[in-house]
Amino acid sequence: MTALAEHHEIRELAATVAAEMFAPRAAEMDATRTPVSPAQRAALGDLGFLGIALPERFGGSGAPLPQALAVIEEFAKVCRPAAFQIFEANTGPAQVIGRLATEGQRARWLPDIIRGATTMAVAISEPDAGSAATDMRTRAERAPGGYVVNGVKRWISNGGEADQYLLYCRLSDAPGAKGIGAVVVEKGMPGLGFGAPERLMGFRGIPSADLILDGVRVPEENVVVPAGDFGKLFGVFSIERLGNSTMSLAIGQAALDAARRYVQEREQFGKPLVEFQTVQVTLADMLLQVESARLLVERAAAGAGTGLPDPLQTSLAKCAANEMAKRVTDLAMQLHGGNGYTEEYGIERMHRDAHGWAIAGGTPTMQRVRIVSELLGRRFDQRR
Repeated sequence: MTALAEHHEIRELAATVAAEMFAPRAAEMDATRTPVSPAQRAALGDLGFLGIALPERFGGSGAPLPQALAVIEEFAKVCRPAAFQIFEANTGPAQVIGRLATEGQRARWLPDIIRGATTMAVAISEPDAGSAATDMRTRAERAPGGYVVNGVKRWISNGGEADQYLLYCRLSDAPGAKGIGAVVVEKGMPGLGFGAPERLMGFRGIPSADLILDGVRVPEENVVVPAGDFGKLFGVFSIERLGNSTMSLAIGQAALDAARRYVQEREQFGKPLVEFQTVQVTLADMLLQVESARLLVERAAAGAGTGLPDPLQTSLAKCAANEMAKRVTDLAMQLHGGNGYTEEYGIERMHRDAHGWAIAGGTPTMQRVRIVSELLGRRFDQRR
């Protein structure tokens, strides 16, 4: 089988599984803020969806990143909470483990993530350190056999649900990025607590809560990236940004597909909506925006292969896809009229989720700053 045929086959399988297993439950999961169950996650693991872009020796497929993104897209079109499980395993913190951890650490954590037995979340943001990630204050102090960690992490997707947390923190007194590394904190460790579940506008079915670390003792063997390798962490984070871009792309595509069906079925003034020129222009604009974002995402992903994506191409893709999803879902809502404002058609859910993915992983504004930095080959100090 050719690589292209294999790519199409896994996309079709993902679309079928998503439609049968999660599409009928997606609206209820959103309304009740219900996450994917352990059994459902294990089923995704059994189908191989949680290890597509992870090493074969730990149970994954070792496939190029575009294959994983294709699966994420098909699930995200119908059920973002389900897509998030695939996103976290293939483009999230598990990628940091796969690329930067020791062989022993990979053997400890990756097989269970790939099987769907456990999940790992990433913890970067803090109450006073969002876009300015290097302002983080969470600190790991040296102690016999490892470190003691204190601090608070905010906006942690899967917070309280995940079994492990890849925690970015200060491992030394060096200023800025030089003092930052990453450790894995495991649920159940004494001193690890969680804030109240966030009630977000979107992302329902994807739990979010603060991590509260009060004297959490982390053994030496849980240090994944030592202080001073912050650049490596954010190099791998480019993969997560492509996963994020794909979630936005899926939402925009789903909104376009829904609008295309609706304007051909719905009649006003005695004829289908699509017969009106303003509707035609709107639909054309939606298609232009979706396809433009798709080309940027696919270019960045193809350039990555099984390696790391180019930071400039990634930021271009994320910025374009995030903003496209917000605009296209808004236009879909307008084409649906009053029906678009109801929960019945699912458009308002897409619009709410589109805003969430634009915030997560670096806002479009911050992506623009990164785009200029990469374009000019220089960094801009926002503190001056």
